[in-house]
Amino acid sequence: MKQPEELVRQMTLEEKASLCSGEDFWHTKAVERLGIPQIMMSDGPHGLRTQKERVDQLGINESIEAICFPTGCALASSFDPKVMACLGENLAAEAQSEGVHTVLGPAVNIKRSPLCGRNFEYLSEDPLAAGKMAASYVKAMQAKGTGVSLKHFAANNQELCRMRVDEHISGRALREIYLANFEKVVKEASPWTIMCSYNRINGTYSSENTWLLTQVLRKEWGYTGIVMTDWGAMNRRTIALKAGLDLEMPSSHGETDKQIVKAVREGKLDEAFVDQTVVRMLAYIQKCLEGMPKETSPYDKNAHSELSGKLEEECAVLLKNKNNLLPLKKGMKLAVIGEFAKKPRYQGGGSSHIHSTKVVGALEAFDAMDIPYTYAKGFPYDEDKEDEKLFEEAINAAKDADIAIIFAGLPESFESEGFDRKDMELPACQNQLIARIAAVQPNIAVVLHNGSPVTIPWLDKVSSILEMYLGGQQVGTATVNLLTGKANPSGRLSETFPVRLEDTPCYLTYPGNGRTALYGEDIFVGYRYYEKKGIAVNFPFGFGLSYTTFTLSDLVLSNEEITDKDSLTVQVKIKNTGNRLGKEVVQLYVANPKDGEELRPLKELRDFAKVELKPQEEKTVAFTLGKRAFAYWEERLHDWYVPEGTYTICIGTSSKDIALQKKIHIKATTAIPFKVADTTTCADVWNYASNSGLLDDLLRRHGKDPTDPQEKATWVDMPLHSIVSFLPVSMEEIDELIQKLH
Repeated sequence: MKQPEELVRQMTLEEKASLCSGEDFWHTKAVERLGIPQIMMSDGPHGLRTQKERVDQLGINESIEAICFPTGCALASSFDPKVMACLGENLAAEAQSEGVHTVLGPAVNIKRSPLCGRNFEYLSEDPLAAGKMAASYVKAMQAKGTGVSLKHFAANNQELCRMRVDEHISGRALREIYLANFEKVVKEASPWTIMCSYNRINGTYSSENTWLLTQVLRKEWGYTGIVMTDWGAMNRRTIALKAGLDLEMPSSHGETDKQIVKAVREGKLDEAFVDQTVVRMLAYIQKCLEGMPKETSPYDKNAHSELSGKLEEECAVLLKNKNNLLPLKKGMKLAVIGEFAKKPRYQGGGSSHIHSTKVVGALEAFDAMDIPYTYAKGFPYDEDKEDEKLFEEAINAAKDADIAIIFAGLPESFESEGFDRKDMELPACQNQLIARIAAVQPNIAVVLHNGSPVTIPWLDKVSSILEMYLGGQQVGTATVNLLTGKANPSGRLSETFPVRLEDTPCYLTYPGNGRTALYGEDIFVGYRYYEKKGIAVNFPFGFGLSYTTFTLSDLVLSNEEITDKDSLTVQVKIKNTGNRLGKEVVQLYVANPKDGEELRPLKELRDFAKVELKPQEEKTVAFTLGKRAFAYWEERLHDWYVPEGTYTICIGTSSKDIALQKKIHIKATTAIPFKVADTTTCADVWNYASNSGLLDDLLRRHGKDPTDPQEKATWVDMPLHSIVSFLPVSMEEIDELIQKLH
């Protein structure tokens, strides 16, 4: 294929327009006259949903057989970029074997509320965690020659009316929470494509948002790839083209191509916009062609299936383990309860739904390892229905065992793409049975299969809880390996588990009325909110237990004072003080100075590292922090800003469990410009104006003493224009004062 610029010069306007929309559900258009081929895409954040015949958006029609790896909610809990890289490399091999050039995903949208129906696919409530994990996936997959489509740009945080809802978000919340995750992936991994979201942001559809797609994405972040729509996310084609939207998917049956041609010929659209888009499209096509091997071969499905289980072992989170009930002791009499043990809930519903090559449940895995057990169904797999006969059977099995292992979770009908959850509850029949078993059996381990947090009314009645999330097609093997101690749990929560729905940050405003959604919690999402409000949670962000123990020590900072232009190196030692191999996630948070002019979270995750240690082994972990680790988005500067002050470097194993702290003073080299207007308060003048004595002089001329605390309190919050209401001064005098102060 010739160079993009040369090809554009040879193309007719109609041919150019044809490259701006899909040929069908999964392919771009070809221009055979110039040797420009089709490019094929497939759903697949955690496995290929490639459809060769009957196609659809929500996973209703069957796709080819493929490996279902752990979903995003599980993968992020690995807190290990190497896990994401391994997934990316292996998915690239699968994609190439099926002739797929670009895999749609990863999905990095922030988990604003536990109720979002698509949370199982998303990574975290924290933008740093989501961005760092996704960047590793993108780099690994694209290094193997398969493109990705980072999605959904931006603020796709609910399913209710997602194709029209208008998200009302402050500029600061956008920058710090809802764009920072995308920014990190764009700058560190350069995804070949980015998929815009359905929703509107502050009144403008993402597909038509010039500020989002051109100003921020391309000009500020330096993005050079293409932007495509989510399937059906196009609104007005020519406006979207000018905004920076390159490819509409799926096919528009030629309708929007005609709109582009007509707009150019009528002088309503500069052809330069079309050329710019086509050059980007051709460069993307060229990358896809160069990445696809000349000869493709089938991948080893059995090996990839086994890999799925190994990755899930890195993802599962041990939430509770009273009296070290787990791992299971040899010779224990096991009662396995719940149909999820036989038919695991291992993936989400919707566009990421995989036609798996096989599915291994826990019962099959117990059998494969020759571990005896008694099984009782207990409750239905896919509905909330109490069956007293099933209950009695399960209770009797539990009573006669040394330990009851109860497999519980959310049926697919409770959470899926396309709708949001109504509450955080497990099916009532599950909660009821767990409570009744707890009355006859003190040793209970609950295994959870769910895509997002649930309330846990029986938390104090069970000894152990193992959160498997939606763990892919080998989840049963991974579960049994973890229960028996063949594998040591090392996952950590990438989202907070609140006590109840009413405690969540956006409880009052989520998901809105279907027309608008107010992000009233602003930057206080997830742990940022719970910590600021002092709200108790069931399990904090970053939390997870192990079968071994670790200690953190010897926190060292490279400096005690730096400027906002310097970097800071942080070192800390971690030791495995237990008697088995294990992995711990060392988490670095930065605690902000006490609130100044701008409200900030108590502390924020700024880096993390997963470390494997043999018994009694010790390692040193190093982090490097730059300006962004201490900054917030300052609307007045339209930039990141670090207030001068003393910050605290916090090292711990969750947002709550901080083991080590050290102070660092940062000197600011940038000042916020002080602009004076008639609405400026006297306090602002006294705090920020270099010549604030002019205001003191005015007050003294009229018998007021600004040095007297009680007198000064009268004027602190008063705008300058209001002085005329209390002193015999004219507006001309006030205007003159403003000019001099300014």
